[in-house]
Amino acid sequence: MVASFGARLEVEDAAGGRLQCNAVRGGEPVVCGDRVRFALLRSGAGKRVGAVRELLPRRSLLCRPSPDGALRPMAANLDRMLIVLAPAPALYEGIIDRYLIAAEHFGIPPVLVVNKVDLLAAEQHRALRERLAPYAALGYDLVWASAKREDGLDALRATLRGHTSVFVGQSGVGKSSLVGQLLPETDVRVGAISEATGQGRHTTTTARLYHLPEGGDVIDSPGVREFSLWNIAPREAAQGFIEFRPYLAQCRFNDCTHTHEPGCGVIAAAERGEITPRRLASYRQIIEQP
Repeated sequence: MVASFGARLEVEDAAGGRLQCNAVRGGEPVVCGDRVRFALLRSGAGKRVGAVRELLPRRSLLCRPSPDGALRPMAANLDRMLIVLAPAPALYEGIIDRYLIAAEHFGIPPVLVVNKVDLLAAEQHRALRERLAPYAALGYDLVWASAKREDGLDALRATLRGHTSVFVGQSGVGKSSLVGQLLPETDVRVGAISEATGQGRHTTTTARLYHLPEGGDVIDSPGVREFSLWNIAPREAAQGFIEFRPYLAQCRFNDCTHTHEPGCGVIAAAERGEITPRRLASYRQIIEQP
């Protein structure tokens, strides 16, 4: 499934043809990237209409919380999550950490893509690299890019090649601009930063899957200014901080929250300098205000 418009789905068949389909009534929501079985209902005048009969098993599913607290599927069958960052709107490590928790929780390998590097003077660029260096030290891949100057696009293409990936990040960081550079013949809506608020304006209104010329697929998803996690338990949040994992079994208490408990393996590791104070503080803020 390549796009969803409420109960109407845009489906691609095995030959690459497109048709409009009705969703399965009362079934699990079908999202961008899903594989389905469908029946062709009618065809004529250059238009085909069908109905989805079956949702095939997924290898992964990315969700985010809806206003009522339930998890809402966003995209399926992913094997890369590209977390797009930019110096404008303002970059906050707490948002990065929330996306990384989601990536680890849903089993989707993440890549950090720093866009709009053309906005930075040399010293600012150096400072941002130092600021994000702890993520590289943890083993996360970073790609530095500029959709405006077309910098870093070869590295981005190499990251995407052969995978089904999703672009996520705050509104205004340039997700759609990057997709537009990767697919210059595709009409991808691009917005701007609001001068009044300094935040991004939403441009993409529905997730859509695009085929890349070099191989692989990419899903452009609606931006979110804040990625709020569901009511995640401290145990799940801690698993999302990959540097915590070697120390979690060392905690004296099975229900340790790594905030104040005596005999906490995570706190002891932080005191030895094996976990950075900023990441421990970020974890604690997330479990207090997910």
